[in-house]
Amino acid sequence: MRTIVAPEDIQAAAARIAGRVARTPFVVSRTLSAIVGADVLLKLENLQFTASFKERGAANRLLALAPEEHGRGVIAMSAGNHAQAVAYHAQQLGVAATIVMPKGTPFTKVSRTQHHRARVLLEGGTLAEAAAFARDLAERENLVFVHPYDDPAVVAGQGTVALEMLAEAPELDFIIAPVGGGGLAAGCAVAVSGAGGRTQVVGVEVESYGAMAQKLRGDAVSVGGPTIAEGIAVRDVGALPEAILRSQGVEVLTAPEELIERAVILLAEIEKTVAEGAGAAGLAALLAHPGRLRGRRVGIVLSGGNIDTRTLANVLMRGLVRDGRLIHLTAEIPDKPGALAELTQAVGALGGNIVEVQHQRFFTALPANVAAVELIVEAQDEAHGARIVAGLTARGMPTVRRGD
Repeated sequence: MRTIVAPEDIQAAAARIAGRVARTPFVVSRTLSAIVGADVLLKLENLQFTASFKERGAANRLLALAPEEHGRGVIAMSAGNHAQAVAYHAQQLGVAATIVMPKGTPFTKVSRTQHHRARVLLEGGTLAEAAAFARDLAERENLVFVHPYDDPAVVAGQGTVALEMLAEAPELDFIIAPVGGGGLAAGCAVAVSGAGGRTQVVGVEVESYGAMAQKLRGDAVSVGGPTIAEGIAVRDVGALPEAILRSQGVEVLTAPEELIERAVILLAEIEKTVAEGAGAAGLAALLAHPGRLRGRRVGIVLSGGNIDTRTLANVLMRGLVRDGRLIHLTAEIPDKPGALAELTQAVGALGGNIVEVQHQRFFTALPANVAAVELIVEAQDEAHGARIVAGLTARGMPTVRRGD
């Protein structure tokens, strides 16, 4: 395998995929800029047809198939976005596609991949196990293996993101790219090196899967655990992307899970755009390292929007809890007719909105004629929640906030 992808490969990829992959918007976010203290622009790759930048590399690789390879069919392993991209572009080009996905892949990514008429196989508990199965199947069935990041044509395709960003904002100080296997950041680094400007590429991983950052430091790789950024939850980074990132001196930062969630929420609330955990990692990096890029002009690759709707709902509700806009209260009231109505009326009078309510009479140390009522209440903010607690207590209904 080649160890270097040249800038001319990125230019050739851009010409090859033109008309097949969207040139996505690159927009300024004034509100996010104010929050993080940098001049922030968002490259909305979540607006690709399959909602991810992965289309670029997949299209470039499939368009480069030799006639004999075209007839054999292709196979790919992926946690979701590469799977959809390969399946979609294979369908467009009339190439038979087999996709191997880990068993824990979100249902939405599985169903969308199947929608593109690919043969989808759920194998292995991790991406590494799925990859091993896919390589074995490729050998047995003589299929062309399309790697999600450790392939020169894929890396070159991903680098076209940076070409578009620099064409619209050549004065960028930094491009922030999420890092799973490293193909996107590597492609962007090559593209930037060919532009000859001042722009630098910075990679970002979720803290629990900081494999590339560890490798670049010379540390042993230690990763694992649950994350909503499953698209970049990679243990075995690509040898080719790693070599490119080393040669280009690319720094890879990490962001904690909580800030990945926070970034998803900010993008939804402020930019009215949906990002998956991996897709929001670039913004999470700015939140995690506020002094690192302060005052600079930063382009963030919002790399994907394929988030499971239930996960998105959980993230948004947890954000309300963290912001004090959704509070869990336990109030003590007499166990008699009318007492619950008095409690709910008091909450309303204090400006709260009751979302859930439940009596607890048995699993409590309170006297038998007193009931504990658990309430989920929507408040304006943290201070308003405190006023509700104090107001209920002052009305003779002792109330505590759960989780404080």
